[in-house]
Parts: sequence; C-alpha cells; structure tokens
Amino acid sequence: MEMGNNSTKQTHSHSHFHKLSLHRPNHNQNHNSAPIVTMSNNNDAATETDPEAEEPTWPELLGSKNWEGLLDPLNLSLRKLVLRCGDLIQCTYDAFNNDENSKYCGSSRYGKASFFDKVMFEAASDYEVVSFLYATARVGQREAFFFHSQSRESWDRESNWIGYIAVTTDEASAALGRREIYVAWRGTTRNYEWIDVLGADLESVQSLMNPQHVSAAKHGNDGDASSSDSDDENEKVLKVMRGWLTIYTSDDPKSQFSKTSARVQLLTKIKGLLMQYQDEKVSVTLVGHSLGASLSVLSAFDLVENGVSDIPVSAIVFGCPQVGNKAFNQRFKSYPNLNVLHVRNTIDLIPHYPGHLLGFVDTGIELVIDTRKSPSLKDSKHPGDWHNLQAMLHVVAGWNGKEKEFELKVKRSLALVNKSCEFLKDECLVPGSWWIEKNKGMVRDEKGDWVLAPPCDEDLPVPEEY
Repeated sequence: MEMGNNSTKQTHSHSHFHKLSLHRPNHNQNHNSAPIVTMSNNNDAATETDPEAEEPTWPELLGSKNWEGLLDPLNLSLRKLVLRCGDLIQCTYDAFNNDENSKYCGSSRYGKASFFDKVMFEAASDYEVVSFLYATARVGQREAFFFHSQSRESWDRESNWIGYIAVTTDEASAALGRREIYVAWRGTTRNYEWIDVLGADLESVQSLMNPQHVSAAKHGNDGDASSSDSDDENEKVLKVMRGWLTIYTSDDPKSQFSKTSARVQLLTKIKGLLMQYQDEKVSVTLVGHSLGASLSVLSAFDLVENGVSDIPVSAIVFGCPQVGNKAFNQRFKSYPNLNVLHVRNTIDLIPHYPGHLLGFVDTGIELVIDTRKSPSLKDSKHPGDWHNLQAMLHVVAGWNGKEKEFELKVKRSLALVNKSCEFLKDECLVPGSWWIEKNKGMVRDEKGDWVLAPPCDEDLPVPEEY
C-alpha cells in the first residue's frame, strides 16, 4: 500500500455557509397532512396494527416529538422508515470498491445514474443520486479507514468515496406530497483497527459554528466566572471527537475529488437542493452506520447550526459511537427541528466508544434492540457480528420489544444478514459474505489474459461540480 507523506491540509472554513436558511414558504412548517412512507416497496407484509391508533405525521416519524409512543411497541411506519434508512446505508457498503489490486480502489463501483439499480436497492425507482461525497485519504493516522490502490494508475491517491446525496424522484415526491433528501455516509469496511488509530481526543467545534452564535456566546461570558473557573468554562465549550471532525473537514488541494472537504461538498449541495425545491415541502435525513453514523450526527448538527432551521433535519443511525461532549449535546438539543434516532444493539461495543470517562456522552433517542432475540442468528461471540448492520436490520424487522418474542412484522429476506458475515445459523443454508463481484471482478480480455475488468464509462469516477 502506498502511504506517502501526509500533505493534507486540514481546513475548518465555513464563511460561505452561515446563511443556508432560505426563508422558505410557510407550508414547509406544516407536514401534518403528509402521507407516511408509502413508496413502492415489495418488502411490506400484512401486520397487526391498532385500527384506532392515529398514524404519526412525517415530522413525528423524523422525531419532532422525540418518537414518543412510537418505539415500544415499534410503530409500523417508523419500522419501515428505519429499514429504508438502513438499506440506503447498505448501498454505500455494496458499492464501495475496497480491492487494493484495482486502480479504482476507494471509489464507488457504480456511477450516479444507475447507482440504485446496480446495488439492487428495492426502491430504486423512487430515488435518484444527485451527488457523491469524497473525503481525503491522507489525514495522518486515518489510514485505517481509507483504502488506497496499489496500482500506479490509481484513479486518485488522495481521496476515498465516502457517501452520497439522494432525493426522491419527481414521481415519488408527487405521490408523497413532499421532497425527501437523504445523505448517506459510508462506515468502514475494515474490522476494528480504526477504533484504535482515530484517537479519542475532544476538539472544539467552533470551526463549524455560525459566527453569530460564537460572538453571542463570547459576549454572554463577559464578566461571568473568574479566570480561576477555567475548568468550568472549558466544560461549556462544544467539543466532538477529533477523528470525526478531521475526516469531515479535511481537504487536499492536489485532489480533483477532495480539493474541498466533505463538509463543504455537503453544505454546498444541500444549499443548492433547498433552493431548487424551495416551493416544496422538504426534509433532510442523514443516515449512517458505525463511523458513518458519527458523521451523520456531526453533519446534521452542522446543517442546522448554520441556518437550515425551517425544515426537519434528522439523523437515523445504527451502531453509532459517541460524538461529542455534554455541551455539544446541549446545543444539539436546543434546535427543535434537529433530532437523532440511534438504533443500538444492546451487546454492541462500538456505541460505548470513546467513553464517558473521556468526557463523551450519548446523542439522541435510542431504539435498543437485541440480536440474541432472533432464532435465525448464531450465538456469536464475535464483536463484529454484534455490530453488523444487516443483522440489526433483520432484528428491526421482527422486533417486538424486550419482553416479547421476535416475530417479523415486515417481509425481509433473511439472506441479507450474511451479505458480509456468517451470522446466520448453518441450517439457513445461506453462504457467508456472499456479496462479491463475479470472479472478484476478473474477466478474460481479447488476448486471452485474465484481468480486472475496468468500469463502464458511466461508472468511472468523475469529480463533482459545485
């Protein structure tokens, strides 16, 4: 693996993004008549529901009332939404090229035009990818997260594809009565080494904060505590884990793909989409698993902190490590349109990292599940299985609370669990880690040699335009 010297410039520029608020029409404040998740989905099966129960509104599904009364028992519409968000996350894993023999290692195997079709996303016709997100692959010790091609003809030695932005199509939006924007952040496909190398230091998020808020905070502190109370003042500083912030805000001017940070890419694109759809009801949902979950929480905060205040902004995440300190959480909770739903497997270790002793706290409302409730899963002692996204989605599909038996409430293929692991019991007759390229991407060329197949033209990595 070619490592090279670290030439990355870490940036925290935010001067162009303070005024994301677009003074949207008032109809965006009222989503009460918006239909619930009703897009085409062949996964749905008949379920037991209370005919007298009032269906939650779309903002309520996104946390406007902190999911009160929707988690136990798990509301059917919320269950479907959580599964949909999980499937959108899975697309990032299924599309990512982590083969270091390929000169396209670190990129998406599929282009935006046919992305959802090629990852076999069941609701592909309802969504379109409008932008890819890239992060710099040279941020000090962050090599455990990023992948590099061993080829001298690598598509880009400085960058990794880290996610995408998708919107509901015009047809789906017309049927729903709203435009849904999703931001999916990719987690890591490596095992657990990334935990040890990212580092758990807390760092101020002042670089993300609206300058007006920073100024108000400084004036508010004038004449307060004496200098001897510096420890107390330090606790009031909004901080997040340095590793999350570095990945989110670093850029590399040598790269066509990450010459601006993932943060700048995201804010620029979301600002453009909100302008494009300013006459529609709009919501922004950020989704991620593992490290991608942390980026979802951080970027959701960033959007609202810098002006997206009049539409629902939610993060629906799985297996999320802790993101920030108590002060960060307090600021997070102060925004009424900003919410986090964290789906956590009770035996998963990752959500306890970096730890309360280091000053970190949990963010958001939790939907706690237990993979041990499923009769189809092995009694695994492997922490990676406890953290597996597809295993969590399988359990969400059949979760009926801690005290009740596991019973599927929506139809979901059991084989999905083993996409990247061997967590299913042997009697299920599903091979382990079955989501792979045919012949690992090898084809026979016109000379009779076996070579790695190049992507078709529509799947070649292309720098985004902003």
